[in-house]
Amino acid sequence: MVYILLADGFEEIEALTPADIMRRAGIDVTTVSIKRDKTVTGSHGIPVIADAVITDVMPEDVDLLMLPGGAGHELLDASNEAHYLINEAVTRGNYIAAICAAPSILGKKMILSGKKATCFPGYEKYLYGADVVSDKVVTDRNIITGKGAGAAAEFGFTIVEILKDKATADNLRNQMQY
Repeated sequence: MVYILLADGFEEIEALTPADIMRRAGIDVTTVSIKRDKTVTGSHGIPVIADAVITDVMPEDVDLLMLPGGAGHELLDASNEAHYLINEAVTRGNYIAAICAAPSILGKKMILSGKKATCFPGYEKYLYGADVVSDKVVTDRNIITGKGAGAAAEFGFTIVEILKDKATADNLRNQMQY
């Protein structure tokens, strides 16, 4: 199961584009509000009703934990529940995907140390110990990072390649005229 953590101020395209692509690939995706309320408002004022709240997530059900960027990344970083799920994902060796400013959360936790990673320009200073590259999407072992909103589709296709296979991702790219 893929869990996408949503906090008020999340970048809509970075959360919803990968969610849409993964669901088209038949991947179980659950959007998760880090609040006790399922309604989360994105950085551009678009309200989204999450599938679940963070206290509903069981760490043993996580195959991939995804963190979108936008101003909401600061609320994700301030959430004890989000950090608990990140820590559990690391301990269990699950995939963790973060895009835009959200890789900074992983960087501050030293999760990116010794790994290649990318992020929104200006947040590189928080990717402690990482080999920072400028690619739109970077995968290093179980960590997937994306540069920003313009990389959201490629970020989603990359996750599909990892959780399914390249043929499924390529087929979706073709169907979606990407």
